[in-house]
Amino acid sequence: MQSQWLRNRGTMVAAMALVLQGCLFAAAGAGAASGIYLTTRGAEVLAERSVADLAARTEAEFASRSIVIESSSTKAGGDEREYHGKTGDLDVTVKIRREGPTTSKIEVTARRNLAEWDKHYAEGLLARIVGG
Repeated sequence: MQSQWLRNRGTMVAAMALVLQGCLFAAAGAGAASGIYLTTRGAEVLAERSVADLAARTEAEFASRSIVIESSSTKAGGDEREYHGKTGDLDVTVKIRREGPTTSKIEVTARRNLAEWDKHYAEGLLARIVGG
């Protein structure tokens, strides 16, 4: 009786391991397909777009979402740009940096207060900037 229980238990453990492994692969595939990765404070992606193009898209998306640009900066001869804006109770920051001849890294954060970040808002804004 006990050996039958151990065999069934072993089969269940193996099946659970396969299911869990499948879930992990599915999650990894979903992240790779979208290209957007959540960070501790927001979202980022490596995009096949120039810094100038992403900067123009950022400004357009800020305007469409009523995000008031409080400051912006350009560094490294235009290879790095940063925008800080505000909408409602959110402080929004977009950082764009050239990574290669045709690629740029873009990071978006949306902060409610000193300890609370809205990753969902940041991810949605980033998706619109890179895909919109």
